[in-house]
Amino acid sequence: MKQLTLNISDNKFSAFLEFIKTLDYVEVPEADKKALNELQSSLNQVKLMQEGKIEKQSAEDFLNEL
Repeated sequence: MKQLTLNISDNKFSAFLEFIKTLDYVEVPEADKKALNELQSSLNQVKLMQEGKIEKQSAEDFLNEL
């Protein structure tokens, strides 16, 4: 089996992932799907922070959550 790395626009990522899951010759392991979705969510949050649409969290607050 071959592997391929792609760069997908943030706004098209979910649609692309749903499309490739419909192809019988493409395997998307379940763990990878979850990781990809979590990464996409994180990237969207960063984008919203950069645009000032959501409040940034301080490093201290982040560390306290751990």
